[in-house]
Amino acid sequence: MRVLLRLVTLLAGVLCLAGPLLAGAPRIAIIIDDLGYQKAAGERAIALPGPVACAILPNAPSTRALAARARSSGKEVLLHLPMQAVNQSGPTEVGGLTLDMSRQDLAASFNAALLAVPDAIGVNNHRGSLLTRHPGHMLWLMQEIRARQPLFFVDSYTTHASVAMQIAGEAGVRAVRRDVFLDTDPTPERVRSEFERLKGLARKQGYAVAIGHPYDVTLSLLEELLPGLAAEGFELVPISELVDRGTL
Repeated sequence: MRVLLRLVTLLAGVLCLAGPLLAGAPRIAIIIDDLGYQKAAGERAIALPGPVACAILPNAPSTRALAARARSSGKEVLLHLPMQAVNQSGPTEVGGLTLDMSRQDLAASFNAALLAVPDAIGVNNHRGSLLTRHPGHMLWLMQEIRARQPLFFVDSYTTHASVAMQIAGEAGVRAVRRDVFLDTDPTPERVRSEFERLKGLARKQGYAVAIGHPYDVTLSLLEELLPGLAAEGFELVPISELVDRGTL
């Protein structure tokens, strides 16, 4: 009897360690960034099968039209918020956040950017390899997001020095971090390889988040592969379903 009880206890421990892998199919969320300038590519991204999120830049020529189209198509819309990068080529986009901003300037810029994408339910950073490593500015941003809950944050993770997730957790902001960039090298072979890596991470972690861009090669691959995810045992989910994973 004592041996049986010990076996039951060990089995319970194994089940607990297995965690999300035993809770259901591994979940994948995908975001398409940089929408707003190329209307045709944006519309093609919106037409992707399943709940692929659309991250739209503020103040681009097609921002409002694409945001409205995404919303009417049932896609989640994110404000793709420009932030200063370490190696910035040219000025930060209109509506972007920079390191020389005061608390008041940052709040005003963020509010204006959010108003430019009125359908946004979350925020992710465009570039930001400089700003996301600064706790003070990240705290200011998270306080703005916190004041607008249920707005959430996705760290695009453009630098390993990012403190965005840490500050989001401390500020009580729902957040998650990107796991894979699908198209840093936008060649068919590399994008397909990164998609396979995404699936491997989802199996290992129970979930994974990918970011892609409205390149022809990326959209073509997703049009081909997304319909088969369920048959492979994965669940494609809205990014809003995963934002609590990073701050648990």
